[in-house]
Amino acid sequence: MRVRFVPKTHLFFSVGKDRLVKQWDADNFEHIQTLTGHKAEVLSLDVSGSGEFVITSSHDKSIRLWERTDEPLVLEDERETAREREYEETLVEEGEGAVETTGKRTMDTLKGAERIMEALQIWRDDSEGEERNVILTTLNCTASAYVLHIVSKIRPSEIEESLLVLPFHYVVDLIRLIAEWVSEGKQVELCLRCLVFLLKVHHNPVVAHQPLVPVIEQLIGCCESALNGVRDVIGFNLAAMRLIQLDLQESSTHLFADLSGKVKSVKRKKRAVLKTLV
Repeated sequence: MRVRFVPKTHLFFSVGKDRLVKQWDADNFEHIQTLTGHKAEVLSLDVSGSGEFVITSSHDKSIRLWERTDEPLVLEDERETAREREYEETLVEEGEGAVETTGKRTMDTLKGAERIMEALQIWRDDSEGEERNVILTTLNCTASAYVLHIVSKIRPSEIEESLLVLPFHYVVDLIRLIAEWVSEGKQVELCLRCLVFLLKVHHNPVVAHQPLVPVIEQLIGCCESALNGVRDVIGFNLAAMRLIQLDLQESSTHLFADLSGKVKSVKRKKRAVLKTLV
């Protein structure tokens, strides 16, 4: 694998065995675009001093020169194209026999991720003071509550795969919202599950992202109290279930004893009748 920075910028290019040339934003840890063309492992690359040209060489015995154009780059379109390419590659690797199952799982994952990103964008617009979204007006809820509603609607078996697709800037927004939800005691179990997964996947970028430091410190304080609250609720419910179990056991014992007494009284009456007849 090779990496080269564009001089005097925070942008860099990377190449490797996947035959792709990728451009990245080192400040936000975001994937900007992917350049395709090589048919084998890309062995080397270099960037011109002006950043206008990138040259790469590959094991397929080709050298390619890439030139920066004036065409505007829309990141959302690039991400959508990358997701479609990954989806098609997954179908090819799994084979025709597993196409239907894999496609359904992958599409559900992408749809869940898109719903989360749309909800986070609505929350971001609302936080910046823009016109209130019609969805929030219709549901009569806050932007934060709407994002939590969307996350909770994703199937538990698909939530981690959906979170895995999120770009890092959406991950930052989601961690901020999780800190707010946990401090308010809203769906603590779901929030902490999402938080643990995001921290495992994005540990290094999160640690290096300075604006998240106070948010992580807030989470350290409120997560312990939130977990204690969940533990207390679980303990109370377990104690209540044990009490109900004991009541049921005692009632079944009494019922059996009462029935035994009735059987004994019936037998005594039968004996008395037999004695009288004798």
